[in-house]
Amino acid sequence: MRPSGAGAKEPRLPRGPKAARAGGQAYAGPFAYAVLVLFSIGSLFPLVWTAIAASRDNNRLAQTPPPFWFGSNLLDHLKIAWTDADLGKAFFNTTLVAGISAASVVFLSTIAGFAFAKLRFKGRNALMLIVIGTMMVPPQLSVIPLYMMVAKLDWTDQLQAVILPSIVSAFGVFFMRQYLIQALPDELIEAARVDGASSWRVVWNVVFPAARPAMAVLGMLMFVQTWNDFLWPFLVLTQNGNPTVQVAVAGLGRGYTPDQSLIMAGALLGTLPLLLVFAVFGKQIVGGIMQGAVKG
Repeated sequence: MRPSGAGAKEPRLPRGPKAARAGGQAYAGPFAYAVLVLFSIGSLFPLVWTAIAASRDNNRLAQTPPPFWFGSNLLDHLKIAWTDADLGKAFFNTTLVAGISAASVVFLSTIAGFAFAKLRFKGRNALMLIVIGTMMVPPQLSVIPLYMMVAKLDWTDQLQAVILPSIVSAFGVFFMRQYLIQALPDELIEAARVDGASSWRVVWNVVFPAARPAMAVLGMLMFVQTWNDFLWPFLVLTQNGNPTVQVAVAGLGRGYTPDQSLIMAGALLGTLPLLLVFAVFGKQIVGGIMQGAVKG
């Protein structure tokens, strides 16, 4: 028999994988920490190298071995890049384009994903296959017909030429469909129908609250994708007209010998807003994913 009373010793809880299987708390070992440190260093190296290159000059960057520490020209190069590329206007244009595109993709994808996940209608599976099939088509194939359409509408060098082609996303529809299949119980929809809720009221009061974690993730992904998009904005926008950040940065350092330090400075400035957005909202997005997983 086990001793009882004040002198009894508490049983020691197992640690490691056995504790996880038994429902206890798992503890990471030295190997796990070493792997995380290596992955963190590998992930941060491109950003750190960009800042180091932006703080040097072309002559130093051309030498072997390349520099591995910061120079004294970082602030000067950032000011020159900001002025020469008119990044203030480019930041405003890119924020407008990325914000509108992300909001429209999240809104339309949630509604379409709900329809494919929970509604029963003729041809649902065939339409879903068509949506998935469009994801297999390389986007470069649509550049020429899309540019011809934009030219006929006289939208060249205007932001709507970049916004309208990106307001819907096949990936967004598929992503929201897969999430709502598990996270949205059919009983909630049936209860709302019994209470007399219309289809739009079901979407607004039932679907949107249940899909909020996935909507946050999709919005972040679409915002980053639109912010980093280069090919299509480069074709329809100009650096001196209504450039996005990527188009403006592409015009830096032009000449017989491109100034790599200025290009790196512009790339660093174009990356900082994304880092700031993720630093501010990253915790809420991750927390929303976990909350949605528990509810699902």
